[in-house]
Amino acid sequence: MDEHEGNGSDGDPGRGPVKSAERTVRILQALAQPPYVLSVAQLQERTGYPRSSLHALLRTLVDLHWIEPPAGPTGGYGIGSQALLTGTAYLDRDPALPFALAAVEAVRDETRCTTHVARLEPAGAGGPGNVVYLATREAPDAHRTHSRVGRFLPAYATALGKALLAERSRAELDALLPGAELPPLTPDTVPDRAALDAELDEVRRRGWAVERGQNLPGTVCVGVRVEYRIPATDALSCSLPADLATDAEVERVAGVLGRAADRLARDLRAAGVR
Repeated sequence: MDEHEGNGSDGDPGRGPVKSAERTVRILQALAQPPYVLSVAQLQERTGYPRSSLHALLRTLVDLHWIEPPAGPTGGYGIGSQALLTGTAYLDRDPALPFALAAVEAVRDETRCTTHVARLEPAGAGGPGNVVYLATREAPDAHRTHSRVGRFLPAYATALGKALLAERSRAELDALLPGAELPPLTPDTVPDRAALDAELDEVRRRGWAVERGQNLPGTVCVGVRVEYRIPATDALSCSLPADLATDAEVERVAGVLGRAADRLARDLRAAGVR
């Protein structure tokens, strides 16, 4: 059997992932992370795939417009238009998103902070215990204008993620976050499960989450989960510059987020969105 068409290592043709499909997804996931453009050598380093297999998969993905070929001899592969189309379809078919967008815009207008809604992905989706950003609205005076929509970040390094993780049981946390160590995004990222558990205890006591520079230096984020599902899958958050994030301002923003999350949950339940 060709290595591209083989199944999982257990040898049972009815079980385990198909290698070619799994490898295709891993290539797309690699290109969805910074720096977003990778050479063949870099893709081989990240995936560990044989060069001959990698070339064949890249050629197929280019032909189907899932990735774009290098623009020149020193360029690299990047995500293509078909990936954008598929990602947009995920957003378009989500019945909760129109309600969430209205909430995000209302929070942004009241707090004047950049505001997000994100969803906790199942274990193994894009990485261990990630949140995927569904919508962002920039602060009126924001200097940066790039959106996080469609980006994955580890839940343990975000206020959104901490708000959602705080509702999970020990067994659920173990499934989402295997291992005691947590790979750092910045020097301030929570370092391990023991430290994260202490933070989650504080989230449960306080009712909202905060992180300071754990995924982006110089930025403080406040997050609140939206309880229309059990357990909650979605959360709202606000980002603000660290020099403006006084205790009083963080508590004010948390209050706005909490009220908005309660309204959003009620609206979603009333509309039958689960």
